[in-house]
Amino acid sequence: MRKSIAPALGLAVTGALALQANVSSAQSITDAITTGKTKVDLRLRYETVEQDNALEDATALTLRSRLGYTTGSYEGLSATAEFEDVRVVGSQDDYSVPPTGFQTGSFSVIADPEVTELDQGFLQFANKQIKLKAGRQVLTYGNHRYVGHVGWRQDRQTFDGVSATITPVKELKLNGAYLTQRNRIFAEAANITSKDILLNASYSLSVGTITGYSYLLEQDNNTDNSLDTLGLRFSGSTKVSDVKVLYTAELATQENEVDSASADATYLFLEGGVVVEGITAKLGYEVLGSDDANYGFSTPLATLHKFNGWADQFLGTPAEGLVDLSITLTGKVAGGKWLVAYHDFSADESTASIDDLGSELDLLYAKKFAKHYNAGVKYAAYSAGDTKVDTDKLWAWVGLTF
Repeated sequence: MRKSIAPALGLAVTGALALQANVSSAQSITDAITTGKTKVDLRLRYETVEQDNALEDATALTLRSRLGYTTGSYEGLSATAEFEDVRVVGSQDDYSVPPTGFQTGSFSVIADPEVTELDQGFLQFANKQIKLKAGRQVLTYGNHRYVGHVGWRQDRQTFDGVSATITPVKELKLNGAYLTQRNRIFAEAANITSKDILLNASYSLSVGTITGYSYLLEQDNNTDNSLDTLGLRFSGSTKVSDVKVLYTAELATQENEVDSASADATYLFLEGGVVVEGITAKLGYEVLGSDDANYGFSTPLATLHKFNGWADQFLGTPAEGLVDLSITLTGKVAGGKWLVAYHDFSADESTASIDDLGSELDLLYAKKFAKHYNAGVKYAAYSAGDTKVDTDKLWAWVGLTF
């Protein structure tokens, strides 16, 4: 199946792009290039990490600069190039980035290496029903649980490959991609060559949106490996008097194979919530299942920081699996957004020594102002259970986009 889908998707994208290029005149291409749009995105961030272990407390002040240009469109064809640079400011670099070898073992981890790289570079063909991209690109599906850009880190995640979005009717959206490289958040130190096939389809109903997906991941590393996930999600809302009621249910199965070894796990997510007088309250129950305490359900392409607490204690699912019972409150004050979240973590399949996986409190206040600016402060306090150590993280940032 993989061998038949991947070339077909790639051929469809590159063929459409080539066809459009052939019908474009030199003068029209010149006009498209000169009528494009420049994008500037800057973020200065201060981050601290304190852990109850032998590592020294970490402190980082980094500036992420992103400069991009997208040409105008001729007959639906356009091009985008975007560069990204991350620099330490004021010699505030008391932190480690293990995948790059930066000060490993001395300080706690802050995953923001210094880097200058091509963030995005792709050709695109788009009309009212079809969008095709070929090249290095940001790619996200749904709530980023399986495929995301990890935009919280200074060096965000992108992918090399081809992707397609087709909207045959207003209610139906079909997504597909074939990826040859995962450009992760550690500069180029931990990039992964791959043969990933992503399929995602959603249909909007009056009561919500139903989404089905199949993510077939394979690392191109001279081993026989696969990580295949198949799932279904339903999410929506309804009005009951003056109260908005929110609901989400999702179920997925996963099979992981490496050479002759294999494991299976399931994923379950249930969430209910209400919106009352501008305040949103949600109760969530998420289970990243385990296979006999030997393997935990994995989502390696996700924006992992968004899930299971901002202290990033579960970027990799424990072999015992993970159950996350959460309560979240959000609202607005003084023109900004506030958030309070509490997580209670436990193992999906307990062992004699591991059951309680700790708890976490997360706090946020963020605001946009003066049209092009944004700023915020964010805090995470993780209390350890049967494993890990107490961890406190604090961030403060200011950004500029235009």
